[in-house]
Amino acid sequence: MASNETDLPITIDFRLRTPIAEQVRDQIRALIAEGTLRPGSQLPTVRQLAAALRINFNTVARAYRMLAAEGLISVQHGRGTFVLAPASPEASATLRREALDALAQALAEHARQMGFSEAEALAALRRAWQRQEPP
Repeated sequence: MASNETDLPITIDFRLRTPIAEQVRDQIRALIAEGTLRPGSQLPTVRQLAAALRINFNTVARAYRMLAAEGLISVQHGRGTFVLAPASPEASATLRREALDALAQALAEHARQMGFSEAEALAALRRAWQRQEPP
């Protein structure tokens, strides 16, 4: 696993079958969905994020291209890369659901790699959920 020294709390897990560019994209999507990254927030440059994560800059560029194609970020050459406002409340809700699905996918992959059954993983999730304070 690699984490970074940028302001973005992104962690790459090289053991997952999920491509690294998709891990980066999914985590940035989650940060947007949860409001950590707000419209107008500037993202690190491709090279800065790649260096911080210790991955190839083309991988970050691919993640940024995917996010731009989804209308979540705007790459403005010479100015930087910025988070865009969701197009609608429905788009925001979809983004949140997709971010949750990506978290669930990562949990399922990790649990399976560690040899846990679906029932064991779900029980662990329930225990973790119950330990959380209500929002």
